[in-house]
Parts: sequence; structure tokens; C-alpha cells
Amino acid sequence: MAPLRVLVTGAAGQIGYSIVIRIADGTVFGKDTPVHLVLLDIPQCANVLEGVVFELQDCALPTLHGVEAVTEEKAAFKDIDYAFLVGAMPRREGMERKDLLAANVRIFKSQGKALAEYAKPSTKVIVVGNPANTNAFIAAKYAAGKVPARNFSAMTRLDHNRALAQVALKAGVTVGDVKNVIIWGNHSSTQFPDARHAQVTKGGNSVDAYTAVGDDAFLQGDFISTVQKRGGVIIEKRKLSSAMSAAKAACDHIHDWHFGTQPGQHVSMAVPSDGSYGIPEGLIFSFPVTIDGNTKEWKIVQGLSLDDFAKQKIAVTTKELEEERDDALKACDESSI
Repeated sequence: MAPLRVLVTGAAGQIGYSIVIRIADGTVFGKDTPVHLVLLDIPQCANVLEGVVFELQDCALPTLHGVEAVTEEKAAFKDIDYAFLVGAMPRREGMERKDLLAANVRIFKSQGKALAEYAKPSTKVIVVGNPANTNAFIAAKYAAGKVPARNFSAMTRLDHNRALAQVALKAGVTVGDVKNVIIWGNHSSTQFPDARHAQVTKGGNSVDAYTAVGDDAFLQGDFISTVQKRGGVIIEKRKLSSAMSAAKAACDHIHDWHFGTQPGQHVSMAVPSDGSYGIPEGLIFSFPVTIDGNTKEWKIVQGLSLDDFAKQKIAVTTKELEEERDDALKACDESSI
């Protein structure tokens, strides 16, 4: 088997550092699948990247058939099978949202063009760098004609995993006993964590999450705000971002895209909308999806009922994503890249 060529951008950062070991040791693509890792970061981080390469070599992993550190997009994107786009401009003190969007438009516009020029048409892309949904939209726009839009996704699996954990804690079960929570919308504080369709195995029986938790006010209040604000709380406590859980979520996302979801289960992925649930077509929006392990194709779960509470929450996050998209497109027009 030829090794999968897997790119991680921002590989000198905390999240990238935690991702590469999971890819290299077979956690993501399986213990029988060889991988060739490509680590990309800015030239100023070249020495750090070299250190990461040395560490990966020192891990002596049978699945890791090669690893290279690069600082140019041509070398990074050439013939890749999967891309973890982690590197992005972080929001700094005093920076407005539009300033962050403008900075990241330059990065993801350039990377979209690099995907179009150098990557395989079958390349599958997860965007982790924030604002993830809109960065994925821009990258897909500039890779169009080579890499299909449906091969682009943004990570809401971290929010999905957080939601699983909160339901499990409240219901008094383990995370393995909870399935089918949903994250709708943007990877931001407007996202809608939804437990209405979740199932919990408790006392040997499978019941809906609302029955298992027994606290509707929690599931429509603190549960939602806890998931929405979890990243900020972790930064406040650690003085660093939630790199470990973000890396694990990115790997969960690609693992399921590669192998498929379990029967009767869906996961949350931000993917291009096909108009389902009234979401504008093309918007990168988090939906519940199932994935066929043979074709590696995702499908949005259809026919889920949405009450007025859910519709209101979804409308808020949709509006934010439309505004982000419009601001990003305007920034693209102003960008010289």
C-alpha cells in the first residue's frame, strides 16, 4: 500500500504538535495504513518544525513511512490525500472580527489556490484554524475546478465531543453511552448544541437524552452555553488554548471521514449546505452527517424535526455565517493574493 500523504499546517503550534503523533501512530488511519507526514509552517518556525521531525523519528512508529518539514506551499500541497489546515492568524487583543477575517482570507485564499494547483482532486480537507467555517468556504472557493467543494469541511467535532461529555455528566453515564448530539451552524459562540435527537444508554435501556437527563431547563440553558463558551473557559484556566481536545477532535473527524460512521450514529461536521433545513446553499454549516466507509462520502441526516426553539437558535448562527461569508468575500476582492 502506498503511504497516505497527509499535510498538517501550523505544525509547529500546540494543536499541530498534538495532531501529528495521532496521525503517525495509526490512530487516525489505522495501524495497517502507512502515512507520509508533511509539516508546514512559516519560515520563522523552521527550527521548531525540524525538532518535531526529530521527535517523530524518535517515536520509532511502524506506520510512519516518512516525514518532512516545509515552509512553502508548493512542497506542502503536492499530491496530498488529506489536509489538516490548522495554521491561521489568531485573534489578538484589540483586533476586530473583520480584521481577523481579512488576515485569514489571505492565508486560506492562498492555500485554496495551492490545493487547486498541486493537490490531488480527491484530497479531503478539514479546516481547524478559526474562523473555521468561513476559512473553509474561502479555501474551497479558490480550489474550485480541481478539488470539489464537498471535499472541504470545518471542525465542529470538538463542540460535538463537548456536548457528548456534558450530557454524559448530567445523565450519570459514560460518554460511550451517549450518541447523536448535534452541533448546528458555526464554530463560534452562536453555534447550537442540540440534544433533542440524542440517545443515552442507561440501565441497559436506550432512552432519549431529555428523559435520561431529566432537566429540560439545563438542556435548553446551561448545556448550550457551556458548550458554546468552553474554549474561553479553558483559556482562562490554562492560560493556553484547548489544544489537546482540539487535536483529538480533528483526528476523530478525519478518522470517521476515512472509515465511516457507526450504524445508527451521526456526527457533526461543518460542510457545504445543499439547502437542507433551509440553510443557504454553499454555506459551510455544521450539520449531523453519516459517512459511508466504502465511498468515504458524507450525507446530511434528513427529516429531523425542529421545534421553534431550535429554529430560532439555527437562525442566529446562520445569520452570523452569512455575515462572515460576505465580509470574507469582500476581503478577497481587496486581497492582492
